[in-house]
Amino acid sequence: MDCGMHMGYNDDRRFPDFSYITKTDDEKLTDHLDCVIITHFHLDHCGALPYMSEMVGFDGPIYMTHPTKAICPILLEDYRKITVERKGETNFFTSEMIKQCMKKTVAVNLHEVIKVDDELEIKAYYAGHVLGAAMFQVRVGQQSMVYTGDYNMTPDRHLGAAWIDKCRPDLLITESTYATTIRDSKRCRERDFLKKVHSCVEKGGKVLIPVFALGRAQELCILLESYWERMNLKVPIYFSLGLTEKANHYYKLFITWTSQKIKKTFVHRNMFEFKHIKPFDRAYIENPGPMVVFATPGMLHAGLSLQVFKKWAPNPNNMIIMPGYCVAGTVGHKILNGAKRLEMENKQILEVKLSVQYMSFSAHADAKGIMQLISWCEPKNVMLVHGEAEKMDFLKSKIQHQFGIDCFKPANGETAVIHTKHNIPVDVSLPLLKREASKLGSLPPDPKRPKIFHGALVMKGTKLQLIDPGLALKELGLEEHNLRFTSTVMLDEEGQTTQTADRIYQLVKTNLKEFPVSYSSDGSISISDSVLVQVSGDEESKSVLVSWSHQDEDVGSFLLKLLKEQLDT
Repeated sequence: MDCGMHMGYNDDRRFPDFSYITKTDDEKLTDHLDCVIITHFHLDHCGALPYMSEMVGFDGPIYMTHPTKAICPILLEDYRKITVERKGETNFFTSEMIKQCMKKTVAVNLHEVIKVDDELEIKAYYAGHVLGAAMFQVRVGQQSMVYTGDYNMTPDRHLGAAWIDKCRPDLLITESTYATTIRDSKRCRERDFLKKVHSCVEKGGKVLIPVFALGRAQELCILLESYWERMNLKVPIYFSLGLTEKANHYYKLFITWTSQKIKKTFVHRNMFEFKHIKPFDRAYIENPGPMVVFATPGMLHAGLSLQVFKKWAPNPNNMIIMPGYCVAGTVGHKILNGAKRLEMENKQILEVKLSVQYMSFSAHADAKGIMQLISWCEPKNVMLVHGEAEKMDFLKSKIQHQFGIDCFKPANGETAVIHTKHNIPVDVSLPLLKREASKLGSLPPDPKRPKIFHGALVMKGTKLQLIDPGLALKELGLEEHNLRFTSTVMLDEEGQTTQTADRIYQLVKTNLKEFPVSYSSDGSISISDSVLVQVSGDEESKSVLVSWSHQDEDVGSFLLKLLKEQLDT
């Protein structure tokens, strides 16, 4: 499930440690893994894919949605260029490896059930978050799990909200980036963002907004575009060139993955063709006067956003707005934690004097959203990943308290053992079903009261079948023995026994309408298949004998209770 890289490291630690799976060097990953599933194109979910398939060695299928398959190689190539060509790092995957890796990918549609092999099947659900993001349900036999990847439970300006049906998996593995956050209203955040940008450019300052090329960037561009139009502002807005045009091309191509609003307006105009937002050139960094720049990547760990930041950081008139989460170790994380002096490469010290603002436009579910997803899909166990340990502890206790289910938060390399219940499917024979249905009489069965079936469980080959006990005995050549339960109610009642029997017959007819009742000439009353009532005694006291077989235990005990309440005066 996902194969990402860590933004905070520049050595081997940036990639997953696959020796947890292979154990020895001569083993291949393909021997242990049936397939790889990628939920979306962000590098912390797909950045190590070519490393895994081409350098470590994996030949199995890699599943992802159509938009992810289209966008993934572009981001991987962009990441490779920054790492190898600009930073000059070795031991990294090549462009050819990215191509070879993408040949192993299989594109999936939402809600399509894909059979990976005879036992394993997968199914994708819409996750919001970014274009093409999906949650995956994985099923083997009776056991299933759901892995969310990153998801967003609230719709935004360009994508819909995540959705999943009540699939009741044995395990839900969910991201927990915002495990302790409950976000304020989106409108307040948007107003605050526009106010901050406006006041900074009004004073002649420059605003840097580090973003990922796809997702949050489009969201904020739509927001600023409409505000600039409304306020008739002339300050230039730029977006780092390269990925923008491609990004907008993909939004057009995969329009069905966007929000309802975008699909509707697309007929008249494309919301991703901006009038006020122009492509950015590196030469503009030195330009005087106010401007707003969207630059990638989002955590300031490399690339253009870091280059612009270095230039603008010493000026207190400028502003940087971090619109989302930053991983520990990145420059973004450091400045959000209040660092005023940063040691850059070549031991240079950078003074951070510009205004640092954090505004969560993150496309992740908050605590409320995570709880909502759990209540939707009703898992038997939950596992928290993709978050910080202390925040996970808080969410874990909340989940256990509210849903009464086990919650796990394993560290890297830790094994979690999760116990699941096995259901065993049993066929029920038609004659038995008919016999049981006839007992119900004309009344439909009560869905709130379980109906107990009495049958013999027979195993033929590998199949289990519930059949009529009489038939099972006949097939096995066994003699049938009947077990009956008998109880007597004593009554101090004068008069003839037939009068008491008449009263009981009327009582049974009134209270057990759904069961067949017969009254024989010898004064005995039969109910259902096996319940028998007989009255005996003299002129002053009567004894009422109630007898039933174990199949009709519920009828017999109900009748006994009824007689004691109604007749025992």
